[in-house]
Amino acid sequence: MPKAVFSHVNIVARDWKALVAFYSDVFGCEIVPPERDLSGPELEAGTGVRDAHLRGAHLRLPGSGADGPTLEIFEYDSPSQASPAEVNAPGIAHIAFEVENVAAARDEVLRRGGSTVGEMVELTIPAGGEITFVYVRDPEGNIIELHSWDE
Repeated sequence: MPKAVFSHVNIVARDWKALVAFYSDVFGCEIVPPERDLSGPELEAGTGVRDAHLRGAHLRLPGSGADGPTLEIFEYDSPSQASPAEVNAPGIAHIAFEVENVAAARDEVLRRGGSTVGEMVELTIPAGGEITFVYVRDPEGNIIELHSWDE
């Protein structure tokens, strides 16, 4: 296999502009131009979605540098219905941000329209220090882990 480099994670949004604003305001993500407005036979063929049309943007993740991976937030004209995300559901369960203060970050997520999933806890990792973490949801229900390490 050729060399692989992590590129991006995609979130399909109900309102891409509102979700971009949330991740920009709360976590300091920055839009990587250009904004996307894509449709046509190639998108339909590539996604397997009939009459696919999407709009959205890529966001540079904090701490990853100018060439680092992005969070891709797209909104489709005709989204399918999905079950709410659960922490223990098979598949990709959450995205995580390391923060200086977990409680303050949780409070900011809640202030910006997010919600809690569980309680904030401190957990000792054998030979790895202590992690403080909490799971929260963004305004559209996607799960985010907020954590900090104390070695």
